[in-house]
Amino acid sequence: EVNKEVDERYHLEKSTRAAAQYLKKLKNRFGSWANAAAAYNVGPSRFARMLRDQDEESYYDLHMNSETSRYVFRLIAIKEIMQNPTGFGFHIDPKEMYEAQETYSVEVNETVPSWPAFAKENGVSYRMLKYYNPWLIDTKLTVKKNRYVIKLPKNS
Repeated sequence: EVNKEVDERYHLEKSTRAAAQYLKKLKNRFGSWANAAAAYNVGPSRFARMLRDQDEESYYDLHMNSETSRYVFRLIAIKEIMQNPTGFGFHIDPKEMYEAQETYSVEVNETVPSWPAFAKENGVSYRMLKYYNPWLIDTKLTVKKNRYVIKLPKNS
């Protein structure tokens, strides 16, 4: 959902699930994860056109703009680094890592005239409400038929 009060492209869980579903769809359409990643970056219609125009079936055989041609290799590199960070020289002391903040969820199914007031009523600052819910882009929320789940930090 994207409107003047909500932009769920900034909702970490929802946007991640949507991207994963979309990538699976692209993989089914184009036959490989590399093709899916390239299509994700450049757009599926343009990617299909490139395959057709160049009479190819694989991302690896396409002549394309430098940004997209590097995109897939960057994804592969990140995947490899994440699977073996120390093998690539990344040594992070556990005490230097951020601790995950525990959260709890509040279901909202009625209009919220003021997020700052809502935050105060729930024992958090507006800043923390926005930190955990960056997809809330206005200071209010008009609920018509949807319900929303708001994350709030425990022990704030």
